[in-house]
Amino acid sequence: METPPASGGARSPAPAAAAGDVEAPAPPPEATRLSQTFRALRHRNYRLYYIGQSISLSGTWMQTIAQSWLVIQLTDSKAALGTVITLQFLPITLFVLVAGVIADRVPKRAFIVGTMSLAAVQALLLSILVWSGQVQLWHVYVLAAMLGLANAFEQPTRQAFVVEMVGKGDLLNAIALNSGMFNGARLVGPAIGGVVIALFGVKIAFLFNAISFLPVIASLLMMDPKRFHVEDRQQAGPISPLAELKEGISFALRTPATLLIVILIATLGTFGYNFIVVLPLLAKYVLNGGAEELGFLTAALGLGALISALLLASRQSPTRFMLFLGAFAFAALLATVAVSQWFLLSLPLLFLLGLANTAFAATANTSLQVATPDHLRGRVMSLWMLLVAGSTPIGAVMTGFLAEHLGVREAIGINAGACMLGVTLGLLYYATHHRQVAQTADASVLRTVEA
Repeated sequence: METPPASGGARSPAPAAAAGDVEAPAPPPEATRLSQTFRALRHRNYRLYYIGQSISLSGTWMQTIAQSWLVIQLTDSKAALGTVITLQFLPITLFVLVAGVIADRVPKRAFIVGTMSLAAVQALLLSILVWSGQVQLWHVYVLAAMLGLANAFEQPTRQAFVVEMVGKGDLLNAIALNSGMFNGARLVGPAIGGVVIALFGVKIAFLFNAISFLPVIASLLMMDPKRFHVEDRQQAGPISPLAELKEGISFALRTPATLLIVILIATLGTFGYNFIVVLPLLAKYVLNGGAEELGFLTAALGLGALISALLLASRQSPTRFMLFLGAFAFAALLATVAVSQWFLLSLPLLFLLGLANTAFAATANTSLQVATPDHLRGRVMSLWMLLVAGSTPIGAVMTGFLAEHLGVREAIGINAGACMLGVTLGLLYYATHHRQVAQTADASVLRTVEA
């Protein structure tokens, strides 16, 4: 990672990377490791966003386990849990690529405020329905789809908004800090949520989530537009939205450095990132636990991911070794989770799984953004979101079906095998295209550090 002047002024190009890894200039000698780890926070707009989003994400994780627990309470059905997750993520599958085109066109701050407000209304409606005692499964289905619609347009816009808050020089550090924030909230939110659900019921968890959107909306409104890092993007003439979408997808699939990431995340995203389905099933049907156990299992996963994110934030650049090590460890550890039948063993396994998950995901996300030109970032990151979150309907339905008919442990084991197959395919592609991957990644670094 590189540390530019606070003004975002010109920088000299970074030296070429060795062995296909992305390298950046070394930090100034006087810079401490701690200041390097959190250097993106020196940007006022990003500080505001970071504080507000940290609170909001804690509420979101509370709702995540509350929604899963509500479905289990209403139906005691593994398939129903898979269905509600499918409905929540299906709008991402259907609309996230279109959202990427919009993200490259609209004022991102105002757009995110709108999507956050819609998500807050969704949480409030869930709380009211549960509080009234009238909640039914179809209510959860409809409101899950409503949340998914808000997320479909918010997530790629938020991904592309980060560079406007911190500039190119601190982009890599901000991505790692975002991952740490996300997983720190995963650590706090479910742990508190499990206790809240046990003491007061899921209605309070939904209400807390609705209220938690207020700080992030306020932080967005408090930002100074004059401090945004926005470049002029000149085009030869008007381009249709369909042509813009095709341009972004074509770039991602024909550029070796980005195609490698697509291969890996397509399989891990579809078959591995189903924690929202797997953990409730694991807690209830394998470990014979309740909402408290679910909260601690989710927190263990988040603690590992948080520590991994902080370690990555102090690094200067992502590496291919970390990319593949994280992906391989993730698949292997997911298989061990499938074998475990003891709560005290599952906790450290999920902690290690969180470490591996963030080591892979943050490295892959950073590498993808570094390899992408500014004017395509919204569209390319919408493809990332499609593979990470938009693939969830496929994985959720498959996991729910397998768990219903074969068993929860067997379903997790099959997902782990599919992830390992994806890692193998990625290694084969890199082995046969390592020179092209290195060349396209290096060229992208030069574009990124130039003013």
